[in-house]
Amino acid sequence: MISVFGSANMDLVAYTTIAPRRGETVTGRAFSTIPGGKGANQAIAAARAGAEVAFVGAVGDDAFGPVMRGTLESAGVDVSRLRVVPGSSGIAHIVVDDDGGNSIIVVPGANGAVTGVSTEDLAVIARSDALLLQLELPMEAVVAAARQAKVPVVLTPAPAQELPRELLAAVDLIVPNEIEAAAITGLAGPEEALMALLELVPEAVITLGGEGALYGSRTGERLRVPAVPVKAVDTTAAGDTFVGALAVARAEGRPHEEALRFATTAAALSVQRAGASTSMPTRHEIDASLR
Repeated sequence: MISVFGSANMDLVAYTTIAPRRGETVTGRAFSTIPGGKGANQAIAAARAGAEVAFVGAVGDDAFGPVMRGTLESAGVDVSRLRVVPGSSGIAHIVVDDDGGNSIIVVPGANGAVTGVSTEDLAVIARSDALLLQLELPMEAVVAAARQAKVPVVLTPAPAQELPRELLAAVDLIVPNEIEAAAITGLAGPEEALMALLELVPEAVITLGGEGALYGSRTGERLRVPAVPVKAVDTTAAGDTFVGALAVARAEGRPHEEALRFATTAAALSVQRAGASTSMPTRHEIDASLR
């Protein structure tokens, strides 16, 4: 089982030819409301990739809350630890251009009310093969979950920010993208950033978009796995799809290279579809693409 302690947001997605610059107004061609949030995205990705998944987090008592709960449940995710708190759910305002690139503004809403991890939450986490964490919940809650988890901890360090020592000390695998890796280490080159990350945590994967992924461990193992060449429609949640699928492959005991290929294939399938939770492939689709 995979447990996810993280955010649930409603994504408000505007599609446009070119994203607006500061002070500029452009005309969009479509708009969608799609359940997302890095935590919920990773939970759905892992469930569709074949794992039993439990989600720990919060939604508001607004109209978005039941929709997000229903989306997680429909994917097969256990939502018994999904709390409802007064006020608005988290939202993400997303602009997607014709090249599939995106810019995102996240408003935490109910996610900001998750300031710790309960005994009941920890009981769920303790039954899992891995705990997936991101940084869209308050940092004190993320640190508490990482430190008290009795299972391997996988951290997606997004949105990029300073990482407390006590968090890094509890992380087994960190999975930043190239920009996040540079922000954490101060090093622009992914190979150099990887080496610096391994001074902080035992294992690291840097996702490189269309260039694939770079893996390293303190044991000295290094791998570079190419991306599957596809035409991107929308890259929203591609990283979350990668992490969810990677967690599943690792929990199944797959060798590192095979696990990375499984994850890059899942991400490649996701970018060919619009949206976050709506874009994530099933286990059958991933396996079919790997044949």
